Amino acid sequence: MSQTLLPLTLFYDGACPLCQAEILYLQTRNQQQLLQFVDVNSSAFNPERVGVSCQAALDQMVGQIEGQAPIRGVPVFAEAYRRANLPILAWLFSRKILRPILNLAYRIFAKNRHAISGAIGPFALKLVKRMTQSPR
Repeated sequence: MSQTLLPLTLFYDGACPLCQAEILYLQTRNQQQLLQFVDVNSSAFNPERVGVSCQAALDQMVGQIEGQAPIRGVPVFAEAYRRANLPILAWLFSRKILRPILNLAYRIFAKNRHAISGAIGPFALKLVKRMTQSPR
């Protein structure tokens, strides 16, 4: 039994190479056009319309399912992976028992995003770009 999914907008840090790599990868998996992407550092991000400040969006992952209130934290990843047809990741990120660990891990990442991304982000971004440019 298939459930109809509404589009999800992901609000991400476009200044973070690791974040860019994740978004680029999700874009390649977005065959059903159920994901939209907004860099919180761009003029396309409207905090009043979303109801989330730029800083709040940088501090925690924020997404918004069409017509609904913003969602925050690990549930955003589960929803994104579901729409990107990555069922194992969607299942993993939707496990309530794992949520405290995943939330803590993401908070640590978000706080140290630029240091972590500086170390591994360029490699991850190059890898994703190579994967997306190679013939299938």
